[in-house]
Amino acid sequence: MLTEINPKLPMRNKAITRNFYLNRLGFQEFGSADYDGYLMVQKDSVQIHFFEFKELDPKENYGQVYIRTDDIDELYEFAKTQNVNRTELNYKPWKQREFSIHDPDNNLLTFGQGI
Repeated sequence: MLTEINPKLPMRNKAITRNFYLNRLGFQEFGSADYDGYLMVQKDSVQIHFFEFKELDPKENYGQVYIRTDDIDELYEFAKTQNVNRTELNYKPWKQREFSIHDPDNNLLTFGQGI
């Protein structure tokens, strides 16, 4: 039986990625070991893994993850206070309220809540 999914996204620089997710998005580092070229972060019950890809061209990166939330308004207001590159909070035809954030490597994080 499947129990979880932990997306793996590319990163060019572990220190920059760690700083963005921990200090701007409120994630915590997951695990006790500092693996070379690999990072795991977690917020609430969502965990995202990153692998080092130094040659990554952010303009050609299509890494994406969709994260469901039960308080889209609070999350959006938090993102605004962190001054991250984000879209506006919108109603979507598929009965979701959503907004998206690009991380430093142009990975797209879309946050959504059902209406």
